[in-house]
Amino acid sequence: MPDGIRVVVVDDHELFRGGLVGLLQERGFDVVGEAALAANGIQLVLDLSPDVVLMDLNMPGMSGIEATQRLTAAAPLVRVVVLTVMANERNVMDVVLAGACGYLLKDAPIDQIVEGIRAAARGESLISPSVASQLMRRLREPQNVEPALASADLTPRELEVLELLSRGMDNPQIAKTLFLSQHTVKNHVSSILVKLQVQNRIQAAVRAVRSGLV
Repeated sequence: MPDGIRVVVVDDHELFRGGLVGLLQERGFDVVGEAALAANGIQLVLDLSPDVVLMDLNMPGMSGIEATQRLTAAAPLVRVVVLTVMANERNVMDVVLAGACGYLLKDAPIDQIVEGIRAAARGESLISPSVASQLMRRLREPQNVEPALASADLTPRELEVLELLSRGMDNPQIAKTLFLSQHTVKNHVSSILVKLQVQNRIQAAVRAVRSGLV
């Protein structure tokens, strides 16, 4: 996908936000707005209809989790990527269930943040591997387990893709592991989302783990 993806950055740390905006602009992103508070960020999104929102979690007033939930309901076509210093299991699970399509840490390399934005704009998701492992561990706790989906009519290959997806792998990594083309992996992921009745790959991983598919 060419650069020019329209982005709104919501983060109450002014120096971090300003530095991030500059780095994103250098890489060709169109940063159309920035906000220090979640409520202001929501209004910006509704006014500007960006492709992707980078959302901090811990802000004064409304949290990033609540803001993500509101944006998912009010602007379902806008993709929310969480960018935060926090990686505890509760936050990860709450924000994924709220509708975020990505969860990255602020100390991640800028290239990973860039790829997270591009993945979101493509309708995909990216979650830091360390965060993914925490999420999967929490989801496997007995109180979070759902009734089995009886494989949800997934093919053996789709189950393999789902297993790797649940480990936090992106499409190129899955393709390399399974000796498939990235196009084939993308098709498998699309089919998985339809069969599991979820919106993005992170939610697919959540449902798969909670129901014992992987």
